[in-house]
Amino acid sequence: MQRLDAGAGAEVEGGGDGRTDGEAREGRGGAAEAAARAPGGGDASTPDPHPPPPGGDRRYAWTGADADCRAWFQEQAEARGLAFETDRNGNQWAWLGDPAAGNAVVTGSHLDSVPDGGAFDGPLGVVSAFAALDELRGRGARFTRPLGIVNFGDEEGARFGLACVGSRLTAGALTVEQAHRLTDGDGVTLPRAMELAGYDPGTLGPDPERLARIGAFVELHVEQGRALDLSGDRIGIASAIWPHGRWRFDFRGEANHAGTTRLADRHDPMLSYAETVLAARREAELAGAVATFGKIGVEPNGVNAIPSLVRGWLDSRAADQTSLDTVVTGIEKAAREYAAAHGVDLDVVRESFTPVVEFDHALRDELARILGTRAELKVPVLGTGAGHDAGILSDRIPTAMLFVRNPTGVSHSPAEYAAEDDCVAGVSALADVLEGLACT
Repeated sequence: MQRLDAGAGAEVEGGGDGRTDGEAREGRGGAAEAAARAPGGGDASTPDPHPPPPGGDRRYAWTGADADCRAWFQEQAEARGLAFETDRNGNQWAWLGDPAAGNAVVTGSHLDSVPDGGAFDGPLGVVSAFAALDELRGRGARFTRPLGIVNFGDEEGARFGLACVGSRLTAGALTVEQAHRLTDGDGVTLPRAMELAGYDPGTLGPDPERLARIGAFVELHVEQGRALDLSGDRIGIASAIWPHGRWRFDFRGEANHAGTTRLADRHDPMLSYAETVLAARREAELAGAVATFGKIGVEPNGVNAIPSLVRGWLDSRAADQTSLDTVVTGIEKAAREYAAAHGVDLDVVRESFTPVVEFDHALRDELARILGTRAELKVPVLGTGAGHDAGILSDRIPTAMLFVRNPTGVSHSPAEYAAEDDCVAGVSALADVLEGLACT
């Protein structure tokens, strides 16, 4: 991808959250610094293993914080003598060996975050990739396949509402037309945001040639749950990603005066929305799934005004497609009943969906074989309800994932944490995997 003359330091319009880049990073030392300290989770001399979070990061796509992360990635690549490039969709790559030779082994993750996110989700995988390469060089490993390290852009979807934009575009799972329609909360489109960040959106699109050169992609990630903590294991291998999606519920009522409108005369969409949130919890519990309304928009959004519109976004995930369909259908049925009871109109739009992802069995088994040679390390295989770039790419190339223990299970929060020795164990495990796949 060609950089425009404006450069990464160009002024960036809005982050969709009302805070400037400087405010979003205040107290955390910047996104790149958060990424750089991910393996240690903070100062190793701190006696408290779970220090109180000083505030979250907002490392949104194509903002100043994102530019900091991108600059950090390029610096790390060039410091190791790796060939650096940015692809047509804004994903960053660092190469040891010539990727044109094909059958490359790639590792990495992402550096962006959710609103007020932590320092481990994504950055741990990127930092660990560079650290694993350092360890392999220290071992004197000889590479027989090209090795790539990647930072996928906009994995979290915090700014434009769609997760894994960089990998989706690369895999052809998101069309150029769909990408051009993505808009943040301030009305800035994805192409405009890229231009303001100094990148050319005219290059967006599928990248089959790049994917054809990759023989395996292994993504290391902090576990987003407590399975490893409960089993007492430091490292796990992913078996599958639950099917999941996002749905937008638009409840349209009638704006009116909060003090003078009788309760009997109201068409209040907030009531229908609130009842639907409770229905989502009930339906999820019945199906053994999860369902969350975590984002809401209200119009006209006045303290003394009955809303005319309440827009809520549902995230739902389940172990299988049937369970997910049951949950979402049940929530929508209840929402329509509540809307009718209050004289409110309802529109439901599915904004994104990812079916169940079964990671490549042969690659997964090879990871288990490689790590199984270490007697001191027990590596369980477990599923996950979180989406990842490895899942998006699984239809195009063999992919696998390693998880690093999260002692609290907390993620998408500044309290997200992984102990330093577990992170080091993750680097060592990733190095073993890369050595087994890419070295003699």
